[in-house]
Amino acid sequence: MAYKYIDNYREQGARKKLVEELRKKGIEDERVLLAIGKVPRHFFFDETFWNQAYKDIAFPIGEDQTISQPYTVAYQSQLLHINLGDKVLEIGTGSGYQACILVELGAKVYTIERQEKLYERTSKVLPYMGYKPKFFLGDGSRGIAKHAPYDKIIVTAGAPTVPDELLKQLKVGGILVIPVGDQQSQKMVTVLKVGENDYEKIVLDTFRFVPLVGDKAW
Repeated sequence: MAYKYIDNYREQGARKKLVEELRKKGIEDERVLLAIGKVPRHFFFDETFWNQAYKDIAFPIGEDQTISQPYTVAYQSQLLHINLGDKVLEIGTGSGYQACILVELGAKVYTIERQEKLYERTSKVLPYMGYKPKFFLGDGSRGIAKHAPYDKIIVTAGAPTVPDELLKQLKVGGILVIPVGDQQSQKMVTVLKVGENDYEKIVLDTFRFVPLVGDKAW
């Protein structure tokens, strides 16, 4: 491949500053912060915009999608309480940055993306970086039933409701993290599956995600 990405002291130093910024903003899980400190976020940017990579902002990646704000990635990752070997379904691969963080946390990641161009790009770039989740192209609102059940499910786009298909694919004792609301803003929701048809839901802070598009969403 023609990538000429480098990760030198400048970029590593910028990641350390980002980690400290996230810590000050309330991210407490040291494993999540360590993962943020390891993944070279600038690899997801065109070289022209590398100076934007370690700012705590979302940034356009094409196809009307963005690479999520590092704080948002850390926030969702912290809510998942990833254990080594957890089987995790990610709805919305996007740039692949969130998937890399999950892999760094020790998860076995299944990630699905509906935008074919993003799927093709990410499924090539991440293995080059050394991250090898299982990639799927399709409607994430339906999950990936053939590989269910999952210990954890993370949705990286805003949904109008929690899709029933995802709840069915979650193990008892598992956690689903999903932003729910309208297309302008959403509340982060954590769902704990306490029984086969029994759930506990916690509604948390307000965020703004791109819409989750699919048969079970917008």
